[in-house]
Amino acid sequence: MNISGATIIRNGVKLGFPFVEAIRSALPLCSEFIVAVGDSDDDTRARVEQIGDPRIKIIDTNWDMSKRTGGLVLSEQTNIALSHCTGDWICYVQSDEAFHENDYETIRASLSRMENNVKIDGLAFDYYHFYGSYHTVQAGRNWYKQEVRIIRNHRGIVSHGDAQGFRRAGLKLKAMPCGAHVYHYGWARPPQTMLEKIKSFHKLWHDDSWIEQNCGGKELFEFYNDLGNLVRFNGTHPSVMLPLVNNDSDAFINSCRERYIKGRSTRRLLKDMLRRLPVGEHRNFKRVKL
Repeated sequence: MNISGATIIRNGVKLGFPFVEAIRSALPLCSEFIVAVGDSDDDTRARVEQIGDPRIKIIDTNWDMSKRTGGLVLSEQTNIALSHCTGDWICYVQSDEAFHENDYETIRASLSRMENNVKIDGLAFDYYHFYGSYHTVQAGRNWYKQEVRIIRNHRGIVSHGDAQGFRRAGLKLKAMPCGAHVYHYGWARPPQTMLEKIKSFHKLWHDDSWIEQNCGGKELFEFYNDLGNLVRFNGTHPSVMLPLVNNDSDAFINSCRERYIKGRSTRRLLKDMLRRLPVGEHRNFKRVKL
């Protein structure tokens, strides 16, 4: 089967995105890989070129930063990347995500199982959401447990909202869980780099006055406020991520968590406990089984 890869990135170096690792983690599954590179202020494009894989095709794009509602510029850019994909399937990886090499065969087997079932639009993956370090993950139900990352091409499927998920004719996709994981490193950057990323992210949603009011003058630890359901990650990381993982420390997030636990109100404690219950979880697709 013919699988295209796709991702988007802008200012990836400056904001500490592991975008090179993300691309490299998906390449073994793909016969081509489309990278929509936005107008960056750093050497993001050069880093993509340096991967040196002939399957990679760079699409140069401009981000319309006037679209500060709902992160719509992200889905707009993602759809540009999707439109250049020629494969029967599209493997979409965000620039802070990675696939594990141990899951490649599981992914391929799942694609083979659903290839002739035209009712299924894509494959859904389980998620590890790393938070504060490469050694701690979120276990609360406010963090999505599954998301679609492989879709059929040529079906009118488009990226939706802030590009977390997809829609077809405005409706959620019918997707089959494949049993493989996506490793999400969006909150695992070094703390100072994370601060710049947070500000950049909010610029996709809010105007400058909101950014100043909500991001200006805050101490770094104040941005890490979802600390009630962190658990230790005892698994293995994708091999492409190991240089970053091995240079990481969880001292900062541990100090943030200690401060949080000591100052936690009864109301906040109850809220954290409720988030552990497996009820009311949001699902961005319709789950189907073969």
